[in-house]
Amino acid sequence: MTTDSKIWVSELNARPEIRSAFPRATVRFYDTTLRDGEQTVGVVLSPQQKLEIARKLDELGLSRIEAGFPRVSPDDVEAIQLMQRANIKAELWGFSRAVKGDIEELVRLGLHASVIEAPTSDIKLKAYGISRDDVLRRVIEAISFAKQNGITAAFFAVDGTRTELEFLKKTYLAALDAGATEVVVVDTMGACGPEAAEFLVRDVCDWVGPKTPVHWHGHNDFGMATACAVAAVRGGASWIQGTINGMGERAGNADIGEIALALRCLYDVPIQFDLKKVREVSAVVSRAAEYTLEAWKPLVGDNLFMRESGAVASQFHIPERWPASFISPRPSSRTPPNWSMLSAALCWGKRAGWTALI
Repeated sequence: MTTDSKIWVSELNARPEIRSAFPRATVRFYDTTLRDGEQTVGVVLSPQQKLEIARKLDELGLSRIEAGFPRVSPDDVEAIQLMQRANIKAELWGFSRAVKGDIEELVRLGLHASVIEAPTSDIKLKAYGISRDDVLRRVIEAISFAKQNGITAAFFAVDGTRTELEFLKKTYLAALDAGATEVVVVDTMGACGPEAAEFLVRDVCDWVGPKTPVHWHGHNDFGMATACAVAAVRGGASWIQGTINGMGERAGNADIGEIALALRCLYDVPIQFDLKKVREVSAVVSRAAEYTLEAWKPLVGDNLFMRESGAVASQFHIPERWPASFISPRPSSRTPPNWSMLSAALCWGKRAGWTALI
């Protein structure tokens, strides 16, 4: 059970040998729904839709919103300008390749912070036809130019989890020497398991030192995005990047709502994220992107507190036995947690017993 006793989970999560591995500092979220999320096949968001989503993201208490990739999209330029006039509390960040023209566009728009990306894995370098020396030169030049123009830069090592470690270290340190203030550990292809994510993040934290914030950016190709993000926090990441509903290309990005839920409710890690509002934001995003979520999806699915199976439904009438899923309410209440905005319900179906009629 969490410290405020609102969520019923296994007491094993609170064992010192498990809980002590997690930091007590607040974990913050960097939302990339409007950029990486829009890369979902078939999804196109208008500037007005992006503004609506940004306002909803702001209500979640998110620290940063990646507003778009303005160099490649006039619509992103318009969306960014709308957000800049909307008095959004979260920091608005841009997205840029390690290319001078991309950064010049950020300067023109008056953005003061940006992720700056460059590929680092040999397979990516081969695909782009560039060498390691080319990458280092581009990173140094781009980040130096950003710093000269007052732009806070977080270096984003594309396909970092498939990069030879010594070169990855060399690139991160070159980026920091050039003026980057933060680094992002990037699992572009969702190719890491949780153990590998924790290992790499811990190594990166050692390389860059305790004063440099480390982000984790993961994808869900093996269904491990939430687990990897939790492991990254255990390894020392203080920022998690992801999207609402986990939207994104291929199998999607890490779902920041699920990650926030796991960190807060399983491990009692402080987060800057309002779980009470995530269902509303989820609905706005899925409606704008025109896709339907699974009814059984964690945190935002419609079936979270519905029961049909007779064996499970029988517990509904016994308060101390009610919890049948890890986000069920505490035993003293049959009402779901107030952040769920759902009602508990029993359904009559193929596997229902007479208990469902009582």
